Amino acid sequence: MSEPVWRKSSRSGSGAGGGQDCVEIAFLADGRGIRDSKAPEAGHLTLSPDTFAQLIARVKRGDLNI
Repeated sequence: MSEPVWRKSSRSGSGAGGGQDCVEIAFLADGRGIRDSKAPEAGHLTLSPDTFAQLIARVKRGDLNI
């Protein structure tokens, strides 16, 4: 598989940090990747597609303090 294509979240930069809240996602062979765009060399978190969908649903509902 080729290198993942990382996309910045449309919500990045909307926090109190004034552009400092940057999250990127990518479709990976084994799931969905999430990383901090300011520190891509730090690695990423890989979630299964179902877990990623659950995370997005919880964020949209406001269940998480983020």
